[in-house]
Amino acid sequence: MAKILVTGMSGTGKSTALEMLAARGHRAVDTDSDRWSHWVILPDGSPDWVWREPAIGDLLASHREGALFVAGCKTNQGRFYPQFDHIVLLSAPAEIMLARIASRTNNPFGKRPEEREAILCDLADVEPLLRATCTVEIDAGAPIDSVVDQLEELAQTTL
Repeated sequence: MAKILVTGMSGTGKSTALEMLAARGHRAVDTDSDRWSHWVILPDGSPDWVWREPAIGDLLASHREGALFVAGCKTNQGRFYPQFDHIVLLSAPAEIMLARIASRTNNPFGKRPEEREAILCDLADVEPLLRATCTVEIDAGAPIDSVVDQLEELAQTTL
């Protein structure tokens, strides 16, 4: 009963990979929704989209069978790292990420210039932190089928 966190910057294919994993019969949870995440105001007054910790805790504690793939990139996700078998970083070059974001139709984030600038800042500032704490890094510039195959293989070696 592998539990795998799939994390990475916007445009690396987390949601697409989870959709494909679900289509292949795996339990897949994209945490970028109100069910799993909510806005908080940080001490400096800035907003932050974080995991609903009780909901994520219940999700992980209740998983009993097969592989569970959870996708997200939140500032509080590190609190849950000990409950995952693997922390997988999907990484891709900035030009690939921005091209995917520009063409996607299921998520409006990243369409505005200031959002694209924030994505590039996160790539420079946040991705190195994710890389330092991940257990596996997958090149998300590869074809999505290859990325999903690698995620499945990782789950199978953990089961």
